[in-house]
Amino acid sequence: MKELGPEGEPRETKLRRLKLRSMRRGIKEMDLILGGFATHGLDGLSDADLALYDEMLSESDHDMYQWASGQAAAPERFAGLIEQAVKGSKIF
Repeated sequence: MKELGPEGEPRETKLRRLKLRSMRRGIKEMDLILGGFATHGLDGLSDADLALYDEMLSESDHDMYQWASGQAAAPERFAGLIEQAVKGSKIF
């Protein structure tokens, strides 16, 4: 399920879209983890990290929850974002 935004999307539009996608996930735990991070942490990400975050949001919620809870290792390209999301959400 790829839901990447359109090329050339203005940063503010991208931030609003990513915040909404972060808060409306398939499982409540990821709503809390990613929604909390999106509210407080997305604005500080670089454009490259926002693009990577956008890509990460297309991953399975169950996989992301395992990464966030430490049950499984996150893919290297997402590991830093997962770490930031967990710290930013203050859930764990």
